[in-house]
Amino acid sequence: MTGTTTARTDEIRAPDWKPDDLLGRLTLGELLFSNDYRVIALKTILTSLVMLALGGLFALTFRTELALPDIQFLGARPYLGLLTVHGMIMVFGFLIPIVLAVCYYLLPGSLKTGRLHWAGTAQASYWLLVLAAVLLIIGRPDFTWTVYAPMSLRVGGDLVWMGYVAVILVGVSEFLAGLVLLRNVLAWKGRWGEMPLMGWGMLSEAALLLLSTPLLGAVGLFLLTDWLGVTSLFDPARGGSTTTFLWMFWFYGHPAVYLPLVPAIAILYTLLPRFLGRPMWSYASGVVAFMLLVALSFVVFHHHFQPDVTRHTWVQRAFQILTLFIFIPSTLHVFNWIASLWQDRIPASARAALPFKFIIGSIFFLILGGVTGYLNAQISVDSEFIHNTYWIPAHFHAMFLGFCGQMAVAGIYYLYPYFTGRMYDERLGNAHFWLWQLGIFAKVMLMYALGYAYFPRWVVDYLPLAEWTTAQLWLTVAAYAIGLGFILFIVNLAVSARRGARAPDDPWPVADIEADFGKAAAPAAK
Repeated sequence: MTGTTTARTDEIRAPDWKPDDLLGRLTLGELLFSNDYRVIALKTILTSLVMLALGGLFALTFRTELALPDIQFLGARPYLGLLTVHGMIMVFGFLIPIVLAVCYYLLPGSLKTGRLHWAGTAQASYWLLVLAAVLLIIGRPDFTWTVYAPMSLRVGGDLVWMGYVAVILVGVSEFLAGLVLLRNVLAWKGRWGEMPLMGWGMLSEAALLLLSTPLLGAVGLFLLTDWLGVTSLFDPARGGSTTTFLWMFWFYGHPAVYLPLVPAIAILYTLLPRFLGRPMWSYASGVVAFMLLVALSFVVFHHHFQPDVTRHTWVQRAFQILTLFIFIPSTLHVFNWIASLWQDRIPASARAALPFKFIIGSIFFLILGGVTGYLNAQISVDSEFIHNTYWIPAHFHAMFLGFCGQMAVAGIYYLYPYFTGRMYDERLGNAHFWLWQLGIFAKVMLMYALGYAYFPRWVVDYLPLAEWTTAQLWLTVAAYAIGLGFILFIVNLAVSARRGARAPDDPWPVADIEADFGKAAAPAAK
């Protein structure tokens, strides 16, 4: 008997908790300040969905402007302001918090701790992030989400300092979240070789957060002090160095790519065996892939500013090779998922379950974003062709929205009966699913097409070239399809919380035969 027997058995065990109308019986004070891990998770999910709504609204605004060439209603400064707030809210206010929130709910059950240790620290992390979002929206900086110096020291108006403070607060918030995750993983009482893959994922996430976020806080702090005239670390007009900024920011910025990715992978490792009714194909490869992902994520950041280097030496070549190496852990994860799906028949209950459908869609977009990311590592191709074109946002929209965002949605649909005691509406859920699959796929592929046609990033106006205008128009249509899917998602969650069928004790039974599934999953009467 191997040392991973317990972990592999626990992968398919039904959770100990039962569906509960948690949302309906909470007071506002309890929702805001309770240290119950379920409430912290619920509160963070709700806040992240508000952030998604705001970020999506900003995106639809500037995407409407970009549907046609010439300036319609949005000038360059308002466009860059919306683009900045959209990017920062989506990454820091939606993607990272929402996948962590789902993990906050799943982690105590996975590790058998029954509670979230250091819940007060998790609360502090949440409120700092809310404060950062408020400052960001009020300040409306227009220096893009990468806050590149010296541009970020020259633009933004009198309230730009709010953007710098928001960056500092995000760094502190994420660092505190890393402490919470590390503390909870260390609370595991079993053997390390038997710890569920959710635990390994959270250990990896804790390492990423604790090692990278101090640099983000430092970048925000030095931008603020440079702007105030106290220091001159990043301002070349006063002897500062933009290269210093690039190395500091991207030492955080590339691990930041994995801050939503790793929890999304951990959610997938938790939900997939539950729906399949069998353990993952390989426990060991999942652990190794998590560890490799953490190690390599800190040694590939230079490819984010390859075009800044005029003479490529062994340093640049080393970063190029290391960037190619990071395909190894990603491929290990994907192969593990496909092998788990392939090794036996997929139960009818899984094929009918909406969270499972979003899991499959997520895997597809991770593959799509991953294989096209290969070109990002190539110095010549990246520097001369794709770096400042729509190819790059196509890549990270596939990874972030297509994989991470959809895995968060899979987690929300899975946890919905545990939050409300009811099931969601299947028809609305399936409409949401297909609008997102088609909308995100069209959005990503059209962005790739625009990148291939050299369409530049960060521009509000463009020449009326046929290869640009048609793609931009349909890209806007795709964005509205995604927005419509989100509206159906929210309506479904809100209406079903009161009118949905009551959830059975096990909302996600595993059944191989259609007739058996119908009997096992039949919800109680309203």
